[in-house]
Amino acid sequence: MEQKAEQERICVGVKYLKSEMDVKTWNDLDLSPGVLTTIQELGFESLTPVQATCIPIFLSKKDVAVEAVTGSGKTLAFLIPIFEILLKYAPFRKLDVGAIIISPTRELAAQTAEIVDMFLKHIPEFTSILLIGGESVTKDISKILENGANIIIATPGRLADLFNHTQTLKLAAYVKTLEVLILDEADRLLDMGFEKTINTILGYLPKQRLTGLFSATQTKEMEDLIRAGMRNPVCISVKQKGSNIQKMPTTLSNFYMVCDAEKKLSILLWFLMSKAASKNMVFFSTCASVNYFSCILKQIIPEHVPVISIHGQMKKKRHKIFAEFKNYARGVLLCTDVMARGVDIPDVEWVIQFDPPSCTSSFVHRCGRTARIGKTGNALVMLLPNEETFINFLEVNQKVKLENMEAPSKVNDITPKIKQLASKNREIYEKGLRAFVSFIRFYTKHECNLLFRVKDLDIGKLANGYALLKLPRMPELKKKIPPNFKPMNLKFDEIPYLDKHREKQRQIQLKEFQENPKKRKGLSEKKEEYLKMKKQKEKKLLAKKRKRRAFLYSEKDLDEIARDARLVKKFKKGKISKEEFYAQFIIDEDEDNS
Repeated sequence: MEQKAEQERICVGVKYLKSEMDVKTWNDLDLSPGVLTTIQELGFESLTPVQATCIPIFLSKKDVAVEAVTGSGKTLAFLIPIFEILLKYAPFRKLDVGAIIISPTRELAAQTAEIVDMFLKHIPEFTSILLIGGESVTKDISKILENGANIIIATPGRLADLFNHTQTLKLAAYVKTLEVLILDEADRLLDMGFEKTINTILGYLPKQRLTGLFSATQTKEMEDLIRAGMRNPVCISVKQKGSNIQKMPTTLSNFYMVCDAEKKLSILLWFLMSKAASKNMVFFSTCASVNYFSCILKQIIPEHVPVISIHGQMKKKRHKIFAEFKNYARGVLLCTDVMARGVDIPDVEWVIQFDPPSCTSSFVHRCGRTARIGKTGNALVMLLPNEETFINFLEVNQKVKLENMEAPSKVNDITPKIKQLASKNREIYEKGLRAFVSFIRFYTKHECNLLFRVKDLDIGKLANGYALLKLPRMPELKKKIPPNFKPMNLKFDEIPYLDKHREKQRQIQLKEFQENPKKRKGLSEKKEEYLKMKKQKEKKLLAKKRKRRAFLYSEKDLDEIARDARLVKKFKKGKISKEEFYAQFIIDEDEDNS
């Protein structure tokens, strides 16, 4: 009975299953020839647990909510049923939409679209379209009208936008033929704030459809989405044998390394060069850090090892960079958590976390970029001495055990070389300052603020590790003058941009400031005026609050409070005795009770 209660714990009206390998081979599924040929081309000789459990249930026309370990083959677990179901309802007209796959990021959507295209080579009855932004909505509309869209792979923002373009595209009419809706990485869709957008999209779709929700974690928000968008779904939780908690693949080796802040960058370079023959990913906490460290490493790492970078602020370039790195035999990809979920890059040998993740679940997802679908892989998190307690926290919170990898005692210090580069190149100098500021701010907002505290950081050593020429101005450093950091003796205004046009513009601005110093003063005066107005506004709000509170008391209450205050003053000054003081209070109480 206890086991049954545990299995039905997710939500009322939802069945909860653990993985059962009822299906052993692809032939057991009775798949169409085109689908089987594509599976062979993709190199899947046998089914993964999530595929063996999910595909038969989905094909029996039941909604599914699937929770499975990262890199477990979830994409095929929904693509195979999509094609099998659509083939039963074929033929579709050019603009009839049979399936929609919604992904949280452009990279994941593009990756799914590539696999869909492989199926379409052998199943030419259907057309597909990728809708992820980067191009104008008008171009996407033209593509839909020209080529058709039986299968749509999209990010939520672009799809919702296309539903709103009712004058040029009647997408709401085309989706009336929808048979299957997939929400891929559904937990991340919610984490990224797409809940309202998804609900808007659901409003356009027919109720009589199959829905598949695929994620790595189950949360309360996920359960709400299951209730709102699915009809009596089967919840499938595919877990590793002997574990009640969904974690990382067993083929993944996890390591941690404690590094001194001043040596951390030099150790990273040493490590990357020791793994130069393989394909590796390095995660940073912020976009500014990715920009800075990629700028540096490109100038230090030899040309035969490609160094590329990707982060959330790269809107149009991201898809191209992602495709480029996938095709590399070796190289280094520097990235933020935009690449931490769902994205499948073949043959990544090492995932290195230079900065700790913003939350513990991100640690698991970052590591999951390697050791995918049964392959071996390695993950390393580089920690500062004050961050070592994070290891114990991970063991308790995420049930992840990490093996200690000793930091090398001697490495070639590259910070003098970086400082030399920065002293001659303003772009590097400014990127370094921005990266440092962004890291400090990342630290102040960390989810585990008891473990990651700015006051525990050695600011001087950290600045030396970032190869800064001077410390930036920022509120967090106002009270901190690190003794172990010495700014370089340079005229920082004279550091030029190597880009001639950019340097010319800077010189013009610099000249204007020198000739008209009031402009600078004007900026500070504006700031002072703004702060003054802000204070006045706060005072007014406070006065209003007090006024509102005053209305809560009657005049009689206020008189009594004033009388009591006068009594206390008289007693303190010795004008009345202790007996008189208490006697007066007793009289007041008697009056109140009468």
